[in-house]
Amino acid sequence: MSEPFRASSRLAVVTVTYSPGEHLAEFLDSLDTATTERPLVILADNGSTDGAPEAAAQRHEHVRLLHTGGNIGYGAAANRGVAELDATVEWVLVANPDVAFLPGSVDELLAAAARWPRAGALGPLIREPDGSIYPSAREVPTILAGSGHAVLANIWPGNPWSRSYRRPEEQPGERPAGWLSGSCLLLRRSVFDQLGGFDSRYFMYFEDVDLGDRITRAGWHNVYVPTAVVTHAQGHAASKAPTRMLTAHHDSAYRFLADRHPGRHQAPLRGALRLALRARNRWATR
Repeated sequence: MSEPFRASSRLAVVTVTYSPGEHLAEFLDSLDTATTERPLVILADNGSTDGAPEAAAQRHEHVRLLHTGGNIGYGAAANRGVAELDATVEWVLVANPDVAFLPGSVDELLAAAARWPRAGALGPLIREPDGSIYPSAREVPTILAGSGHAVLANIWPGNPWSRSYRRPEEQPGERPAGWLSGSCLLLRRSVFDQLGGFDSRYFMYFEDVDLGDRITRAGWHNVYVPTAVVTHAQGHAASKAPTRMLTAHHDSAYRFLADRHPGRHQAPLRGALRLALRARNRWATR
């Protein structure tokens, strides 16, 4: 008879599912070799119709399915998943279900956490399916840099604002960053709770930028750990409704920058930003 499952009090995992298909099985199988911990895995499901979350919960003793009641957005669903965890859990790994972990990758993040006692969040090196490195540790965008990147990235990829934002030529090294990709993020539970988790006003996109910025403002670090490696088959959820997701991206970009320029005297700046992002969204979704 197998030993009853006893969840780790050090680590738990939350993933937001939306008809994840075959990715979810690979996510869970790769997690088995990514850590020596035995984490409880919460599937915060935003309305899947493919049966994959239900099958995973039936197959795995350590997987619990949580129905959020509909597609409430990524950050809100992640918050719901974290709220299900026992208060003693020290670290929460929030990751997309289309992530696959290389062996030992999560333990490497935990080891880095011991090296960085002020780490509020830690993120791995993320590889695309073709093996290229995704720029997952970036600077927090300013109005100027964000606007330059948004307007020019597709027509002039090497523009100085995009290069400063993405830092494509930088050699991977363990370091603090402005923010880390929310596709795979190890979060100190106490800091996550202190900050109120992800801002649920962001339906998709920029919830990780916002959280990373708030972590830094609260005196903690976002630490990039390139010795921990995962792969990410990006966009499986966004591809189901690409026009809606592009609009959500532009709406979230506006919310992030407008929140950081709230003054009455900055209203003209916010208005110009809104008009520019709306124009870019119309161009992108034409």
